[in-house]
Amino acid sequence: MADLFSTPDVSSTAPRPLADRLRPRALAEVIGQAQVLGPDAPLGVMLSSGSLSSLVFWGPPGVGKTTIARLLADETDLHFVQISAIFTGVPDLRKVFEAAKMRRANGKGTLLFVDEIHRFNKAQQDGFLPHMEDGTILLVGATTENPSFELNAALLSRAQVLVLERLSDDDLELLIQRAEAELGRALPLTAAARRALRDMADGDGRAVLNLIEQISAWKTDTALDTGALTKRLMKRAAKYDKSGDEHYNLISALHKSVRGSDPDAALYWFARMLEGGEDPRYLARRILRMAIEDIGLADPEAQQFCLTAWQTFERLGSPEGELALGQAVTYLALAPKSNAGYAAYKGARVAAKKTGSAPPPKHILNAPTSLMKDQGYGAGYAYDHDAEDGFSGQNYFPDGMARPALYQPVERGFERELKKRLAWFANLRAKRGG
Repeated sequence: MADLFSTPDVSSTAPRPLADRLRPRALAEVIGQAQVLGPDAPLGVMLSSGSLSSLVFWGPPGVGKTTIARLLADETDLHFVQISAIFTGVPDLRKVFEAAKMRRANGKGTLLFVDEIHRFNKAQQDGFLPHMEDGTILLVGATTENPSFELNAALLSRAQVLVLERLSDDDLELLIQRAEAELGRALPLTAAARRALRDMADGDGRAVLNLIEQISAWKTDTALDTGALTKRLMKRAAKYDKSGDEHYNLISALHKSVRGSDPDAALYWFARMLEGGEDPRYLARRILRMAIEDIGLADPEAQQFCLTAWQTFERLGSPEGELALGQAVTYLALAPKSNAGYAAYKGARVAAKKTGSAPPPKHILNAPTSLMKDQGYGAGYAYDHDAEDGFSGQNYFPDGMARPALYQPVERGFERELKKRLAWFANLRAKRGG
């Protein structure tokens, strides 16, 4: 009986895509991923010791997840079964597990490769666990999403996560050379156009082979330059998921570039997000947050600058309004930095939780009734405007609470002036016994 979900035989005379013809026949032929496949890397060590465990491959499309899984089955003499979480339901999974049990009873193990494994719900993911534990299957999952957020902790505890990276420029060039050897001729491209081809692939090996297949069908007697190539081929859309890892990775890169006072890098990541289709209003909100969190009172104008940029975008719309947001990004990157206000706020929240419901000291409470006056409300309050220098130095914290030093301004921007004021008030308070 034929195995369920096995790849059917394909006639050797049927046309095969270039990507299929160039599929590696051994792990040593895989291009890139040395951090996973090298002799001292996780898979290299597992294979040399003969102890392959269940795995989850996390990485972008076109970097070899399926190919490596298939070759692992060959290396370990396991039967390879491939399914996709998009098209596989619970009844299909039961059939896969039953077939694997029968195979195991006959002395043959099963490597089950699950593409897009993060698309299975919690119950479906839990369904793999007993079959992983009793050795019915060796699971190899593939996902483009962060496993920490998308996969169950129970499944992750039984599998090792390996990160596969987008192919480097050198990796793509090697792949192009292999394709030319398979085709028996060089691509009709100038050196600059060849670089443009690699850029179009954007680290995706499958994409570059598909582009090569298109180029190889062109009938031309001269080498095409970059202009001719880009006219005939459309650049691939950048990998960007507004609700996935790329979204959070790029906003993190933008925020840290602003914090690191690098306007060029900040504008680059800002542009990357816009090119990926990010909502400019989301960026406006995050830019305003940066002004509050990382610039604070070192430049009190930064917050207003960002608000004005946001309002300008709302009035101008896209695409002109994005320029105002870009200028806000540049302003923040070059502004003096301080998180003193942010740190003081967090410190105040911690102190508030620790002190619970401790009441304010009675001398700063209002006493609108005679009963409250009898209880000492407002007694001894010093009106600061009547005090010398407009400062009484009284205590405003709960009685018995040690005075915390929450706000610690830095020696940058306007906070340098605020630090002087803070020191002046602290000196007066000490003199007046507050």
